[in-house]
Parts: sequence; C-alpha cells; structure tokens
Amino acid sequence: MLNNKSIFLSVLSVAFAITANAQLYKDPKAPVQKRVADLLKRMTLEEKIGQMSMSSLTGAKNSKIAYGVLESPFTNVRDVALKSAVAKKYSREQTRLGIPPIQIGECLHGQLAAGATTFPQAIAQGSTWNPELIEKMGQAIAYEASTSGVDQALSPLFDLIRDARYGRVEECFAEDPYLVGQLGSAFVRGMQGNPAQTRNSFAFDKVMCTGKHFAAYSKPIAGINIAPAEIGERELRTMFLAPFRDVVQDANIAAIMPSYNEIDGVPAHSNEFLLKQVLRKEWNFKGYVFSDYGGLSQLYDFHKIAKSKSEAAIFGITAGVDLEAARPDIYPHLIELVKAGKIKESQIDTAVARILTLKFKAGLFEKPLADTSRIKDRVHTADHIKLSQQIAEESIVLLKNNDNLLPLNISKLKSIAVIGPNANKVQYGDYSFTRDNLSGVNVLEGIKQFVGNSVKVNYAQGCELTGLDRSGFDEAIKTANESDAVVVVLGTTSVVFQGVGWNGQAPGNEPQDPFTCGEGYDVTDISPQGVQRELLQAIYKTGKPVILVLENGRPWSISWEKENIPAILEAWYPGEKGGTAITNILFGKVNPSGRLNMSVPQSTGHIPVFYNYVNSSRGNNREAGTIEKPGRDYVFSSPDPLFAFGFGLSYTSFDYSNLKVSKTTFSKDEQVTVSVDVKNVGKVAGKEVVQLYLGNKVNSVSTPVVALKRFSKITVEPGETKTVSFKIDAKDIAIWNRQMKFVTESGTFDVMIAKAANNVVLKQQVEYKN
Repeated sequence: MLNNKSIFLSVLSVAFAITANAQLYKDPKAPVQKRVADLLKRMTLEEKIGQMSMSSLTGAKNSKIAYGVLESPFTNVRDVALKSAVAKKYSREQTRLGIPPIQIGECLHGQLAAGATTFPQAIAQGSTWNPELIEKMGQAIAYEASTSGVDQALSPLFDLIRDARYGRVEECFAEDPYLVGQLGSAFVRGMQGNPAQTRNSFAFDKVMCTGKHFAAYSKPIAGINIAPAEIGERELRTMFLAPFRDVVQDANIAAIMPSYNEIDGVPAHSNEFLLKQVLRKEWNFKGYVFSDYGGLSQLYDFHKIAKSKSEAAIFGITAGVDLEAARPDIYPHLIELVKAGKIKESQIDTAVARILTLKFKAGLFEKPLADTSRIKDRVHTADHIKLSQQIAEESIVLLKNNDNLLPLNISKLKSIAVIGPNANKVQYGDYSFTRDNLSGVNVLEGIKQFVGNSVKVNYAQGCELTGLDRSGFDEAIKTANESDAVVVVLGTTSVVFQGVGWNGQAPGNEPQDPFTCGEGYDVTDISPQGVQRELLQAIYKTGKPVILVLENGRPWSISWEKENIPAILEAWYPGEKGGTAITNILFGKVNPSGRLNMSVPQSTGHIPVFYNYVNSSRGNNREAGTIEKPGRDYVFSSPDPLFAFGFGLSYTSFDYSNLKVSKTTFSKDEQVTVSVDVKNVGKVAGKEVVQLYLGNKVNSVSTPVVALKRFSKITVEPGETKTVSFKIDAKDIAIWNRQMKFVTESGTFDVMIAKAANNVVLKQQVEYKN
C-alpha cells in the first residue's frame, strides 16, 4: 500500500508532468516540430480556422480566438507600433491559448507607414543590376519594419515584365527570369536573413517575405490587371516559374501568394498543379500559402467557378491555400464542412501546422512587443536615407547623350530652366504612403540645392500630367528662352494610399493628379500622356539644349524623343532622394550606371516586346519596312525594341577583350569558367554591367535566341583593366523537353559577352556532350 508521502509524491509528479506538458509549446528550447504538435492537439476546430484567417491590428481586439495574421494599418510608424503592442499583448494574454499573430506589412520599397524610409520603386531597383545593393535595402526595410512589430512583408514580386500597358509593371524587377531571381532572392535574404539560418529560425530584427504573384500574373490579356494569362506549361515553367523556384530553393522564402489571375480556366487560388505539384512536391516548399486579398472570395464572386462560399472553401483548401486574407469570408465555412465530413480535419491541421511552424521559427511567442522608444534610432536613419539615394543613383539609365551634352558644366551655366509636370513633385510609385514634397527631394529642389547661388534656376510647370490644358505652354517657353539649358521632367503618378503621411498638409491641398500607373491602372497607349509630348516639342523648338528626365512607372514609347531630344534619362520612381540622385547624374557628380531591365517598345502595337524571344517571334520575311518604304514583319516598322534590355550609357567608355573559356567541351557535373577583360578607356571612373548570355543552340523544342545567365556590376577607374569571371554548367542550358522533363541536350551553343541583349561584343562556341 502507498503511504501518504508516496501518494503526495505521485500526485506532485503528475502535476509537474501536466504543467510541463501544458507549457511545451511555449518552451523556446523545445524543437519547433514538437511545439507545433503540442499546440495543434490543444486547439479546437474554431481556433484552427482562426489561425487560417486574417484581421487588422485594431479588429482583433476582444476576439475570443487568436487570428493567424493581423494587418498593419496604413498610418504612421508610431501608431503601427502602438497598435501592434496592444494587439499582440491581447492575443498572448486574453485568448485561450495565447497564440500571437503574424503582423503583416506592405514593404515593396520601404514600409508602407509614414516616417519610414522610401526607397526607389521595384522597377528602379531592377535597373541597378546590383543584387548586393538590393540585399542591403532588404536589411534596412526589415530593420525599420520590425521596429513597429511587422513580422511578414507582402513582398517582393517575382513577376516578369511582359506588357508595358499593365499598371503593375512598376512593381516588377525585370523581364528576365534570371535577373528577377537574382534580385528578388537578394531582397529576401536581406529581409529574412541567411537561408542557412532561416531554415531553423528568423532573427527578431528580420521580417519574413511573401513571394508573389504565383503565377504568370504579369502576362494578362490586353494588359488588363487580373485578366487571364494565355500560356503553355513549357513557357510557364521556363520563364514565369523559374524565379519563384530560385527564391524557394535558394533563399528559403517564408510564404507564397497565389495570383488573382487564371491559366487555362483555372484560377490560381484553386490551382493544384501550381500549389501542390510544383510548389510542394517538386520544390519542397516548407512555408505557407497566403491568399491574395479576396483571392478566395473571387472563386465565388468573380471567377465564378464556385457555386457557393463553401464550395470556394473546398477549392482553396484542396489546392493548398493555407490562409485567407484579408478578412474571414470563405474559410469560416470550413468549420461546417469538416463537421459535415466534406473536408477532413487533417487538411486543416496541415495548413495550421505550416502557419504555426513559422510563428515558432520567428520567435513570436518570445518576441518583445513593439516599443516606440526604439523608432528614432532605427527608422529613417541617415544610413538608410543614404542607401535610398545610392540605389536611385545606380538605377537611373542614361538613354541618350548626343555630343556629350551631359554632364552639365556648372561653370558654363548662368541659368537653367526646370520645366514639366513632374519637375516640382516627388513621385514614389504605388504602395507608398505619400507624395507630399515635404517627404523628399524633387528634381527642382535637387537642382536648386546643388547649384546654390551660382546658377539661376527658372521654373515652369507647363502642363499637368494628364488632360489637355495647354495654358501653361507660353510661360514654359518663356522660361526656356531665358535659360542656358532646359531640364524637362515628364512622367506619371501612381497609387498612393490617400490620407496617410501627408506630413501636416491641410486636407484638400494634397496632390490631385489622377493616378495613371500602379495596381489596376492599365492603359491602352504607352505614348506620353496628356499634352506632355506637345510641351516637350514646344520647348525643343526654342533651340535650347534640352535634357528629358522621365519619372514614371512604366516605359513610354518615346520614338520622337529619341530622334530629336539630345539627352534622355530614365529615372523611374527614384525614392525620397530622387531629386538629389537625378541632379548628381545631370551634373556629373555621379556617373550613370543603370541598365534597362526591360525592353522599351517602339509603340503600343509592338507589345509584347522582350529580348529572350524564340526565333519565330520576329517573323519569317525579315523585311522590316518604314513609312517611306513599306516592307514585311512589319509593313511600316521593324519589330526591334526602341531601347534594348540591358542597355544604358555612361560618361566613360569600356573596351572588352581577351574572352577565355576554360573548356570548349564539357559534360554533366562539369563547370566552364568564362572570363573577360574590361578596360575603362575614358577619363572618369564608372560602373559597368558585364552581361553573359547563352544561345544559338539547337534543342528538341524551340528556345530563346539568347538568354541572360550571369552578370556582374563592377567599378573601373580610368585606364584600369579588370578581369570578370563567371562559371556556367549544364543547368544553364537545360530545357523543358517534349516530355516536360528538365534536361540538358547535347549540342553546341554560343557564350556571349554583351553590353546589352542586342549588343554582343565577344563570342565563343562551346559544346555540351551527355
């Protein structure tokens, strides 16, 4: 028989066991897998569905269950931090199991919160061709966003640019899958941390990333946002899935967001081929699938493939969508579906386990709450502002520079005119919190700051960004005539979340230009908008030296401008120090090093235009015509781009020589080293983007004539020669064959060193043998 002492010890032992068991999922030293399993078995079905749902930081308060994720409001950094602390404290202490939420934030080119650093838009980031710089930007954004509690960013985009009419072109890195993969993975490494670490845990000052939009979202019919993508599986895999594969396998991205579109009648949020076969089975993706906002609802009320919200829920969970954003609409029906036996609870458990796994890896149960006292030292710091300016400076592309008009010589100028609808405005691009001039430096202000009292600066707006009002032309012409040189700043403006971060500007005095670019703002014509070209033409007729600066989110068809204007800069949306960066380029303080990340079409009718086309894309006749001499393919034009992918001028010149390949024949598991010498033969230091393309290979299916496979951005001093080396292997010439297998077929191909996709300077044939 047990004595009283034995009974007491036995009861105490059981009590300790229960206590330890109860706290296992809260034990940071316990393995993540065991913490997940322990927590999952304690959850009710309703609590599980709560983890598959999203609310706002303010909307989650007083909820009986914890939400999986909470969205940061569009306000200032301090308010976000305060709301974050309240919401997370409530979830931890006032819900039954104390499960903290993942806090979501928009971080496309900086945290979408007033007070955060605004970096150049993604299309500008892509024109840097500098993954190291983009990784530093990711680190800075994560450092700032994590300060106000953000755990996961809804960025970056891995969509390929294919149609300049499409408003979200500005959110994309490039038209090439390799370049997108390199830049996007760099962004993710900067935000999340080294993949070797993030496979186990995420540091407290890092932010998890969401790769979007999966997949082929940026190839909509007629350029209209959300329209279907007409695409075959081979092109899908070769082009559009490749950068997603890179970031999943090489950068360990935490989440993937399906796109709003459909492929061959199947919307992405119900596409088992994409979300199960490719993402999970082929790539072994370990993160979770985060729906685009309302993406699951669209299965019912937009795509109309589901007869009810319950059926939409079945489509979504069956395809592998783990969490519904932005508000519970479809997935609450999973409760009744499980109880009715139409969905297995094990399917719910799988989704919830993925979400919980990331919560534990991110340390959300232990992570300190947001503290506003840390904002001053971590957000919008001098280093981050300097980095934003450097990215802008490396993103600006010099498209034309006749007779070395640029850089301008300040000692030879008595006056300069700054004219145009974007001359006195900051333009940041969509997913920005403001476009108030108080938040950054525009071109007019940048030039004034640079020249000081040594040069008189004359300004005229000339016209609006849209509309037909020409009443400002006379003043603009007068201003140009009174000046030694003219900088004309044209472009577009994009979606801003109105009312956020207007820096004290009185209501009603905010910029009123209608949005003409960004999400949902697609166009039928990529010519300059409104009367902007007419303004430029009027200024051109004055005979003054004219420099055109473009601040826009999509490329324009600028054939007339290319023919007539002596100097042209493509600046995209250059961030809060854009005016300073542009000015530094104009006056030669910085040598331009941006290279086009997309092909610029001659006209809307040329769309789509991209460099990595198959041979048949340029027609059979190859007798390009003109108005004066009609031909074929096309009758009145060539199919060539106006400006090619990879193109960009410098204030110096580079010579390429001494191309070497370590092997002219290689096979599986072997590498070929390619090296080339690059010499700066000019008088100023410059950055050059050395581009390596492979192509001209005969395969069992048609493949691009050329494809970018490596690049390197280097700094070369005047008279200096640098040797650049690359390594290539069998995977670089692999294809999806007729059996849809990823293989490398035997044959010869060209290794090409180029200054742009259409400007190969050195070439060497190499053979691959199986």
